[in-house]
Amino acid sequence: MNLYVGLVHHPISNKRGEVVTTSVTNMDIHDISRSCRTFNVKRFFIITPLSAQHRLVGRILHHWEQDKSCAYNPDRHDALSIVELSMDIEGTISRIAQIEEKEPILVVTGAGIERPDGDVSALNNRIELDKRPCLLLFGTGWGLHASIMEQADFRLNSLKCSIDGDYNHLSVRSAVAIYLDRLRGSL
Repeated sequence: MNLYVGLVHHPISNKRGEVVTTSVTNMDIHDISRSCRTFNVKRFFIITPLSAQHRLVGRILHHWEQDKSCAYNPDRHDALSIVELSMDIEGTISRIAQIEEKEPILVVTGAGIERPDGDVSALNNRIELDKRPCLLLFGTGWGLHASIMEQADFRLNSLKCSIDGDYNHLSVRSAVAIYLDRLRGSL
């Protein structure tokens, strides 16, 4: 399976359900790219419409492309080499279609996902049947806006812990790592 990950910064819901744009964080760039590289994700897309955020990410990536930084930490350079900026989800889908010569299955997840289509096993079966790449989107802020959830081809179950409890608020970095382990570790 050709797997792609997208970290969405717009359209995102705030705690009142309004559409907002969240900020890109340095930690997300570094940690998620490392998880993606570890689990053989083809590209990690940072999706934001803000040109200032594109410049920020560009500076961070450029820093690790320089000979001195690359020599200092080649693993970081390697992980960040799969990062790609995108203005929006539609552009990300188009870019993957350009690479793969077919559109990806659009998969979403989140802590409060309603009407899930199934777990990782069901998603792997769907991917095997469809013979298409997979774009797995993660939201920032209070999660992907409902308009994105409605566009999805597959809504992946929320992560649940086996201990009885009502707290479910992992960092997006943790959620990405767990889902990638479940998707790739089970193959």
